[in-house]
Amino acid sequence: MLLLLQYTLIFASVLLLVALGGCYSEHSGVINLGLEGIMVIGALGGALVMRFLPTGMNGFLVVILTLLGAIVFGVAYSALLAVACINFKADQTIVGTALNILGTALATVLVKAINMSINPDDVSSTIQYVEAKKSFVTYIGSFQFNWFMLIAVIVLIIAYVVLYKTKFGLRLMACGEHPQAAASVGINVYKMRWAGVLISGVFGSLGGISYILAGVSEWKFENGVAGFGFLALAVMIFGQWKPTRIALAALLFGLFRALSNVYIGIAFLANLNIPSTVYNMLPYVICLLVLALTSKNSKAPKAEGIPYDPGQR
Repeated sequence: MLLLLQYTLIFASVLLLVALGGCYSEHSGVINLGLEGIMVIGALGGALVMRFLPTGMNGFLVVILTLLGAIVFGVAYSALLAVACINFKADQTIVGTALNILGTALATVLVKAINMSINPDDVSSTIQYVEAKKSFVTYIGSFQFNWFMLIAVIVLIIAYVVLYKTKFGLRLMACGEHPQAAASVGINVYKMRWAGVLISGVFGSLGGISYILAGVSEWKFENGVAGFGFLALAVMIFGQWKPTRIALAALLFGLFRALSNVYIGIAFLANLNIPSTVYNMLPYVICLLVLALTSKNSKAPKAEGIPYDPGQR
């Protein structure tokens, strides 16, 4: 049970971070389907920082530099979505899909190039960060506490306060509901949408680095992030674009994902002849069922996915 709780909290933390990022973007009026790609690129930035940090560095400094590296990469990558969809009014679904495809490919090529520059015989897409990973984990008895669990809670509180208690949050949501009305009272819709997308880049990149640090000390980037960006979108929709509901949905989906991890080991010990792929499919199958049953009641921001046209009324 302790292992199940541990996996549930770490997977829920990943989903919560990424889903809240998508929440900011969609409240501004931009559908961010590129969260999967942003996670990969953010994870790449953090992994590279951990790879090249000198050994023996202070653990707190390792954490801060790794997070900054992930955020810089993730925000820069999310800016591609902002430029295409906000400034050039490109189709947001197509651009997001392209970013997802490009993210894993770009990360794989870059990692292979870096590895080959260090060792010409190394053509792998793997980055190791054995020592640096220890800075993100501490043990409370036999429970492995990952600092991203705390970061996710802090981000949740900040998201709730910002969206519902600040002028910035209210203006952001106004741009996602009726941008022309928001512009009529002096709100710069373009700037607010840029802010929403870039914030989604921050949280998506944090989700990416937290995902690859969940259980291993190296990551093969051609594997991507196993569809967690899409799961996070499902969490956001199931949570009705509201931070507190998103948190509950993240715990639910995190539990399903953790069950697939834990019960693979149980099946092995019990000599059950059930393929591991069945357990790995579980969270995604449940995701489809949940969305199919709840999509009719979804209340998305009214102007999401619609390019802003100042002349439209």
